[in-house]
Amino acid sequence: MSEVLLAVGTEKGLFLGRSRDRKVWDFTGPIFPMNGVYAIGIDNRDGRTRLLVGADSSHWGPSVWHSDDLGETWLEPTTPAVRFPEHTGAALARLWQLQPAGPEAPGVVYAGTEPAALFRSTDGGVSFDFVEALWSHPQREQWGAGFGGQGLHTILTDPKDPAALTVAVSSGGVYRSGDGGASWRPSNTGIKVSFLPEEYPEFGQCVHKIAPDPVLPDRRYLQNHGGVFRSDDAGDSWQPIENGLPATFGFAVATHPRRSGVAYLAPLEADFMRMPPDHRCRIYRTEDGGEHWAPLTLGLPGEDHYGVVLRDALRCDDADPAGVYFGNRNGELYASADEGDSWRLIKSHLPDILCVRAAVVPVS
Repeated sequence: MSEVLLAVGTEKGLFLGRSRDRKVWDFTGPIFPMNGVYAIGIDNRDGRTRLLVGADSSHWGPSVWHSDDLGETWLEPTTPAVRFPEHTGAALARLWQLQPAGPEAPGVVYAGTEPAALFRSTDGGVSFDFVEALWSHPQREQWGAGFGGQGLHTILTDPKDPAALTVAVSSGGVYRSGDGGASWRPSNTGIKVSFLPEEYPEFGQCVHKIAPDPVLPDRRYLQNHGGVFRSDDAGDSWQPIENGLPATFGFAVATHPRRSGVAYLAPLEADFMRMPPDHRCRIYRTEDGGEHWAPLTLGLPGEDHYGVVLRDALRCDDADPAGVYFGNRNGELYASADEGDSWRLIKSHLPDILCVRAAVVPVS
């Protein structure tokens, strides 16, 4: 027997929802109360489900916890799981991402941080090693910081090649490695920048999120600071895909777990006007790789709405049909059990929602 586990990170802790029919939900939380939870990973490899949470306490600082019993109990390392080496002169401000690799790299989990850096675990997220080569890249010192800070917020692994990695930094852009992180190169050709003198620089883009196509491993979808793009060559080049969108600014992008060409966006009016276009709560979906986008509205509020969906707060589960979930800074959590065709408000009055993860998990 199985159910869908929905993990929701907020400004004031973690909330866990569980449902067997995706209609009736049972929520628990807050776990880690008064901690900002910016990073969640659900690792279903090795015949067990491990939850990974990066929580940020204003008193104790950032840390990583894990649970192997669907959140009933949690373990924290006795020494910091993620720590900058002394020679960097840096200190961990926040965990932005916890990303389990695929079955091609058993036990490997990546962490992205602020300041922007990459860490790698080989023990399922209990301890992490610093990826020195990215930090030492000659362009790193010229990276800027997005409005929310300089965070490494996207980590993509390649199911056909465990040595291939893609990361994204605000505001540094996209970087790729083909040798397991030993060397890195910028990968931003075609991504336009509106806030720099040069429109198409080699690096410095404020990339907000990248999501991989589930079938075509070299296809990725990218939401930029003012632009939506697709790559069909693993990031060597990017092309705009904006037909049908009411705006090109936004934070989040998510992809279907099985259907190629299906992706979801939560547009915002502009960088200087961070609210939904026309003040309407809408998710946009493409079913043809971004050639066309259409609004999904059934069940979403019809009145004026101002909720902002952050970069990690839009996600699909791996059920069939796929569920789609998003939360906003109004503390509203919406769910679709039919791939976005219709929506239900499943939780409200939460703290600001920072990230959402969902997966089918086995239960006894």
